[in-house]
Amino acid sequence: MKNEEMMRRDLAHIWHPCTQMKDHETLPLIPVKSARGVWLEDFEGNRYIDGISSWWVNLFGHAHPYITQKLAEQAATLEHVLLAGFTHEPAVRLAERLCDLAPGNLNRLFFADNGSSAVEIALKMSFHAHRNEGRDRPLFLSLTNSYHGETIGALSVGDVSLYKETYEPILIRSIQTPVPEDATEEAAERAAVALEEILRQRGEEISALIVEPLVQCAGYMHMYHPRYLTLAKRLCESYGIHFIADEIAVGFGRTGTMFACEQAGVTPDFLCLSKGLTGGYMPLAVVLTHDEIYAKFYCDYLEFKAFLHSHSYTGNPLGCACANATLDLFERERTIEANRAKSAEMARLLEPFNALPNVREVRQRGMIAAVELTGYDPARRVNLEIFRRCLKGGVFIRPLGHVLYFMPPYVIDEEEMRQLVGTAYEAVKALA
Repeated sequence: MKNEEMMRRDLAHIWHPCTQMKDHETLPLIPVKSARGVWLEDFEGNRYIDGISSWWVNLFGHAHPYITQKLAEQAATLEHVLLAGFTHEPAVRLAERLCDLAPGNLNRLFFADNGSSAVEIALKMSFHAHRNEGRDRPLFLSLTNSYHGETIGALSVGDVSLYKETYEPILIRSIQTPVPEDATEEAAERAAVALEEILRQRGEEISALIVEPLVQCAGYMHMYHPRYLTLAKRLCESYGIHFIADEIAVGFGRTGTMFACEQAGVTPDFLCLSKGLTGGYMPLAVVLTHDEIYAKFYCDYLEFKAFLHSHSYTGNPLGCACANATLDLFERERTIEANRAKSAEMARLLEPFNALPNVREVRQRGMIAAVELTGYDPARRVNLEIFRRCLKGGVFIRPLGHVLYFMPPYVIDEEEMRQLVGTAYEAVKALA
């Protein structure tokens, strides 16, 4: 079956996410037949390096033999059972391991299906915890330029103007506080001053502050200093406000530590995890919290304080098996340590971008790197120009407007990294 036939069949029925479908009148849709390691292959044998880990999920690449094996073993044993009144070993083991890995005293875990659902759970749990103590705090606080997902609650606490303008009448109440303007410690401290002023004025209304620690991934890969997290957590504590860390994109080693919060020495009240949790194999998410929150819901049935949330596939055994296999790989291969060398190599390969006249800034945090372009009219859609040029060089990346970024699978080798970054460099250089 050729690419053209697969594209035709797809476009007859499938409405793709984050896509203006009319673009596909001229923009190629890439039918993927198979994938292994960092490589995607189409139906005509063309191969592309997956430079963004298929939306940041495939930590150990595609078709990893160990995760595949563990998924198959689990499928032959127990594919699913409801988690209300039942349990199973993969979920128990995963919960034990994640609570052990997480910072501080996060020893209670609630399962979800995806990142947006995890954010919804954290928001509801925060509001409900305050209400169970007799306080109504209907307002949530987030950072400017933030993104937390696309269900109603998650959209509400994000700061994507297009989304907020479109869906404003049905969103929950939220306000924003300035994100640090750059990655300096001074910018972090200025932003903390602005946060304190908001809390001074409206702190009693606010249930929680939600942040993407260190890197606002969908927010054009904006990066800031860990100092802000330290100061923000301290301020939240002084005003009785919960601190939610959305590590859906930055968790599991992306920023150089297992969890980004570790670099600030803070323990959130809620830690949201998904994406890389299963190594890209199955939809799964979790929200971790601590005993103080858990105790606010622990009661006799008729007290009506129990947390009200469920999904049919909560704690799915197949997803849990993949997540346990992913954690096995982190332990066996000492991934965090190995990534330090790869991060350094990526930094070296990025250096030539700094000399290009159309590059405003190159920034990096661990295994996340971004190149911000300058001087382009948004109507030009320079991201599509880069996308097309890179495809010709055997590289798949998906720039965020004028920002191209790299979040490759951790299994990428030196030669593949050279091709990934070098192809993107030539594409940007050709536009200068």
